[in-house]
Amino acid sequence: MSKTNANFQRKKRNNLVWIAIAVIVLAAVSGAFFYIKASKPDKVVFGETLKIHYEPAEAGEERILKYINEHIAPDYGIKIEGVGIQDSSLGNSAVASGELAASIYQHELWLREVIAANGFDLTPVFPIFQWGFGIYSDKHASVDELPNGALVAIPVDGGNQAQALWLLEREGFIKLNGERQNAKIKDIVSNPRNLKFKEFDFLALPRVLDSVDIAVGYVSNFDAGKIPRSKGLLFPKAPRIFACQLVIGTKFLDDLQIKKLIQAFSDPRLKQYLETTDDLLVQGIYTPVSDN
Repeated sequence: MSKTNANFQRKKRNNLVWIAIAVIVLAAVSGAFFYIKASKPDKVVFGETLKIHYEPAEAGEERILKYINEHIAPDYGIKIEGVGIQDSSLGNSAVASGELAASIYQHELWLREVIAANGFDLTPVFPIFQWGFGIYSDKHASVDELPNGALVAIPVDGGNQAQALWLLEREGFIKLNGERQNAKIKDIVSNPRNLKFKEFDFLALPRVLDSVDIAVGYVSNFDAGKIPRSKGLLFPKAPRIFACQLVIGTKFLDDLQIKKLIQAFSDPRLKQYLETTDDLLVQGIYTPVSDN
């Protein structure tokens, strides 16, 4: 091999060595960067505008947020922006991570089930309103007309079924055994009118009203189903345990902006608004929290 070729080979090997070293160093730096980023996640910083998750099918919830933003939030140095997310798991995850500041569409019993199933680190701070609940009929003008063995449609899911049964007990139709907040049809121990119960998804109750004697569910759902409130026989106050909670990601409870948010939602003007508003998307659908 000529001297020239030898020099060429040495230079080629030297270049390969330096390239290999560069690759190793780059890999090490990259690895360290991603390790540090993974071990030290970006700190959540809440700005002036705080995003609140509401149920997009509930237009009145958005109206409540707009009222707070316009009439209450400015006094606490913050702005409120509603974010409608249909998937509750995504919404709760966003609140737990700080992507959203809070949510306003879950009662405490439902939230417990969500946390148990998903492990979200969430805290219900306090109740902010009740969802109106009603006993509706397409066949009878009053509950006194209900025949013996009347067919009653109630929600199939746990929390809403418990609320429906609890309301029926409060009105003297049935008597329950055990904790009312977890009541099921099987917990009925006294049924003097021999009421027959049929379970439906709570969203379907307006559609089946003409096939049952009475249906028990949310006023908002019957409104959405074009069922006039004149067909509501009773609108009893819902138990406090079923009130909508202001829900915050637990690790953000001490954040200054979140504290301002909590103050805004606890402002007495919100209760006054719920009591006096003539907004048909809110009136009678969202009410002040019950005393018990």
